[in-house]
Amino acid sequence: MSQPNTASRRNLMTASLGLAAAAAATAASAPAQAAAPAGQKPSGPKAAPGDGYVTTQDGTRIFYKDWGPKTAQPVVFHHGWPLSSDDWDAQMLFFLAQGYRVVAHDRRGHGRSTQTDTGNEMDTYAADVAAVVAHLDLKNAIHVGHSTGGGEVAHYVARAQPGRVAKAVLVGAVPPIMLKTAANPGGLPIEVFDGIRSALAANRSQFFQDLPAGPFYGFNRPGAKVSQGLIDNWWRQGMMGGAKAHYDCVKAFSETDFTDDLKKIDVPVLVMHGEDDQIVPIADSAHLAVKLLKKGTLKTYPGLPHGMASTHAELINKDLLAFFKA
Repeated sequence: MSQPNTASRRNLMTASLGLAAAAAATAASAPAQAAAPAGQKPSGPKAAPGDGYVTTQDGTRIFYKDWGPKTAQPVVFHHGWPLSSDDWDAQMLFFLAQGYRVVAHDRRGHGRSTQTDTGNEMDTYAADVAAVVAHLDLKNAIHVGHSTGGGEVAHYVARAQPGRVAKAVLVGAVPPIMLKTAANPGGLPIEVFDGIRSALAANRSQFFQDLPAGPFYGFNRPGAKVSQGLIDNWWRQGMMGGAKAHYDCVKAFSETDFTDDLKKIDVPVLVMHGEDDQIVPIADSAHLAVKLLKKGTLKTYPGLPHGMASTHAELINKDLLAFFKA
């Protein structure tokens, strides 16, 4: 895995990555998706015990993991762009050991789910979550979302059926909105996201090496302890997904305005954010989001990067557990 080897690539990374690797979803409207009719058996690869698939009305197969006692309180993890549920390994194993039921899905177009060319926007993402929740009949769940997954959590929780959600956590998340607009002057200009799309289309594999090797985990900072394993695993997860879905998701995580979602949420929400997040700058995300929440609590981490749930899993897991038990 190599880092950018030219000035132009470094410049592209600086511009493109200002807020790319994990965020929210597009305001584009799309018909809500639901779980497949009862008794319908999805075709395709079979899931192993503890794993499964939900088939939505448009035929998309959403892969999920469901580990632990079914009577325990569920914790549902939502991954960032362009990754998969595997990005939550450190959290799922930890909370499984704590006695929770842990669930995570691969967003459509990502990981082991269908590589869709449609529905790659926030309304459908949230509907896909609802399909998984209904299929597993999850109640009183805690939903934890990173980056784009944080936007997905906000969009879902604001629409969730009563009794489904107990608490939520936004980790390095994109809400309220990443894009610079008249109403959001502190956001990133559209050129940043155009640069991400250009890099993805030109050489997705190289881009998916450069991002984790640089700003995503803060490995571009002086004195950073670089983990090649994290870089390789990030690339692996990214390349499992579909290029079209990843391309479309850039619009979803950068242009979706979650302001109204945040205002509607009436359960306790913990907003966690690294103060050195180079992907989703804290000033235009967490600091604004917590003010819109009815029951929001902000916890920030000096010097920590966007991918802090992986680089500092022990610390993040400890704070998550404290919030869960509060």
